[in-house]
Amino acid sequence: MATPGKLTKKEMKKQIPAKTSFSSPFSQQWSSLPQEDMHFILQTLKKKLVSIGLEKKEVRVFRPWRKKKDKKPCAASESLPVQSQDSQVPEAGLRNGWTDGAARRQLAIGINEVTKALERNQLQLVLVCKSVRPKHMTTHLIPLSATRHVPACQVPRLSESVSEPLGLKSVLALGFRNCTSKEDGIFTDTVDAIIPRVPTLDVAWLQGTEAHLSARGLDQLEEDVGEKRGQKRKCEDEPEKVAESSGCTLQPLKVKKIIANPSKKRTPRKKKA
Repeated sequence: MATPGKLTKKEMKKQIPAKTSFSSPFSQQWSSLPQEDMHFILQTLKKKLVSIGLEKKEVRVFRPWRKKKDKKPCAASESLPVQSQDSQVPEAGLRNGWTDGAARRQLAIGINEVTKALERNQLQLVLVCKSVRPKHMTTHLIPLSATRHVPACQVPRLSESVSEPLGLKSVLALGFRNCTSKEDGIFTDTVDAIIPRVPTLDVAWLQGTEAHLSARGLDQLEEDVGEKRGQKRKCEDEPEKVAESSGCTLQPLKVKKIIANPSKKRTPRKKKA
């Protein structure tokens, strides 16, 4: 007989492999956008892109198959005029790429490009399409935007309205980069018009950080950054940290099991005769 602590061979075969992980008590969700603000954002974006004329053009050129080196061209082919090749060659003015390079450099198009720009503190506004599937592809942009104090929201039908003037198949995320001066910024007027319509992001573990930062001011932040690494911080900042930590409540984490393929039907192996 087998010991009570160990499993038999039959029980080991029946056991389904599963991974254990902690369930997060925080649920990240985008703030709801009113329908009036949605139409206003989509109309302003479309008008701006059409007025600028920013578009990605792809000129498809027919490339004939390469002839073998050993094979000589026939006399009949030499006598024929070369009209078909000239008709398929594009004009000199048409080129692949964006029509306006300066305007393209001020935009971050796509989830990957928006994520990289947010990590480098290069954006001043982020817009995400609501039709993204699966949803967790854009949930990481919520804490990234909140920690960097960048207004961000989820806009329905963003990809449908923006992808057509840009000449792209889909636009799942759109970011507007920071500009050194307002004169150089092409999208400054659209950003200034859209930001008041963007709802605030609600992140559970970042409550009270905005009030704390606004109270300290930018001057105090610059002094903290300018401090040397080996130098200790002032004692005046310690009671503020204690007051913040006292208002924070910890929530318990639960362990959950993740089964790779629970609906899979496992049939027992047939014994050889």
